[in-house]
Amino acid sequence: MATLILVRHGRSSANTAGVLAGRTPGVTLDERGAAQAAALPARLAGIPLTLAVSSPLERCRDTLRPLLDARPGLALHTEERINECDYGDWSGRKLAELVDEPLMEVVQQHASAAAFPGGESMRAMQARAVDAVRDWNARVEQQHGEDAVYVMCSHGDIIKAIVADALGLHLDLFQRVHVDPCSITAIRYTRARPFLVRLGDTGDFAGLTPREGNGGGAAQVGGGAGAP
Repeated sequence: MATLILVRHGRSSANTAGVLAGRTPGVTLDERGAAQAAALPARLAGIPLTLAVSSPLERCRDTLRPLLDARPGLALHTEERINECDYGDWSGRKLAELVDEPLMEVVQQHASAAAFPGGESMRAMQARAVDAVRDWNARVEQQHGEDAVYVMCSHGDIIKAIVADALGLHLDLFQRVHVDPCSITAIRYTRARPFLVRLGDTGDFAGLTPREGNGGGAAQVGGGAGAP
């Protein structure tokens, strides 16, 4: 079956502002995010991509634009099912404010029971994203063969949920996965099982340096801004 390259969108203005953007319109890549997107074609050079799939949100489409410009003829498809989690009433709020919400502990420790007020549950988020991947795997294999590779640009929580499914992890454990902005995660699907062959690869090891306030063990809802 196909090999899927998952790209988290580049760093956005909401990431740097510490805001949970969700599906709020008008959230764009910041200067660093644009630079990350510009570097993507070189990072994927030599990989014979058959097609590209994007979340409908602007920050994902902007992340793929340099890659599409570098590869004329590479088709782009928009997929609603890999859209950002619908955080409902939490959308647009500061992450620092959300820490004290009782629901945050559920999001961190028992994600399968978490449902955002006015939004969707994390179970529903994972189910739609995994369904999208399975459908695209079948489509890509049918059209391009079982050795085909394609790229999909989405969001932090979406990618983490897809990785958890590929590894056979319960959704309650998905917060143990971390993917930085514009990181590359690759999953090779076979008839027997998926293989995680890359996880959150940016080529930048600055994120491994311990940072103040990073020892509490809480995952950053939405994926965070990455290394400073």
